[in-house]
Amino acid sequence: MSIDYIKVIKLNKTLIATIIIILVAIVGIYQLSNPKKEILRISTTTSLEDTGLLEELEAKFEKKYPNIDVQIVSGGTGIAIERGKKGDADLIIVHDKKREEEFINENYGTKRYPFAYNYFYIVGPKDDPAKINETKTAQEAFQKILTEAGKNPKIKFVSRGDNSGTHTKEIKIWNKTGIDYNKIKESPWYIETGSGMADTLRVADEKQAYTITDSGTYLAYKNQLNLTVYISNDSDLLNVYSAIPINPEKIKGTNYDAAMKFINFLLSKEGQKIISQYGEDKYGKPLFTPLS
Repeated sequence: MSIDYIKVIKLNKTLIATIIIILVAIVGIYQLSNPKKEILRISTTTSLEDTGLLEELEAKFEKKYPNIDVQIVSGGTGIAIERGKKGDADLIIVHDKKREEEFINENYGTKRYPFAYNYFYIVGPKDDPAKINETKTAQEAFQKILTEAGKNPKIKFVSRGDNSGTHTKEIKIWNKTGIDYNKIKESPWYIETGSGMADTLRVADEKQAYTITDSGTYLAYKNQLNLTVYISNDSDLLNVYSAIPINPEKIKGTNYDAAMKFINFLLSKEGQKIISQYGEDKYGKPLFTPLS
C-alpha cells in the first residue's frame, strides 16, 4: 500500500471523526435549548371539551409554561374519576360534588378546587307535548313529563346514561318526584345514549325529546338544534366545576407539580378572566361564570 493512500485513509478518518464531534455538539446544543417536555394528563368531562373552553385554557397555559405538554382525555365524571384512581391522570376536572368528596376522602385526590359554574337546562321540543312550560322548577318539570308520558306517545326523554355528572344530577331530580329511578329507566319513553352531552343533544333533537344539559354545551350547539330551554336557574340545576389533583402518595408517578400549576392558572386573574369571557363573542353570553 502506497504512502499517499495511507495518508488519504488517515485524512478521511480524521474528517469523519470531526463530523461526528460536530454532530454530537449540535445534538447537545439542541437538547439544551429544547429540553424534553413534561406531560400533564388531564381527565375531564365532555362539557368542558365540547364547549372548547378547556382547549383555550390549555393553549394559554402552554404558552405560559412551554415545558409542559397538556394531554386531555374527556368522558363523563365517572370515567374521569376512574382514570384518576387507575393512575391514568394527574388532574381531574369534574362536576359532581358528592363523588368529588368521596374521591378525596379515599385519598385519591388531595383537595377540591372549584373554579367555575353554570346551570343545567331542561330543554325539549318547541311544541312541548308534556307542557313543562307551565312548571317552574326542575322537579315539577320532571314530574310533568313522568305523568304525561304514559298518555302521549310523542313524549320522550333522552338521558346520557353514562354515569356522568349530568346523569347523576338527572337521577337526583327523578328521585325527587318520589318514583324510583330504576323504574323510570325501564319506561319505553326513556332513552339512554351512553354518550357525551353533544351527542345526547343531537339524539334529543332528532327524536324531539326532552333532556337535561349543561348550559355551556347547549349554547355552543344551540344553532344546530331545534330545542327550547324550559327550566334554568333553579337551585337544583346549579353546576359547579372543580379541579382535583391526584394524590402522589396514593398514586405513584403522577405529576402533582404540573397539576398544581394548572390549578393555580385556573384560579389566577388571567385564568378567571378567560373563563368569564369565554363564548361571549360567539354566543352572545359567557358559557361559564368564574368562582373567584
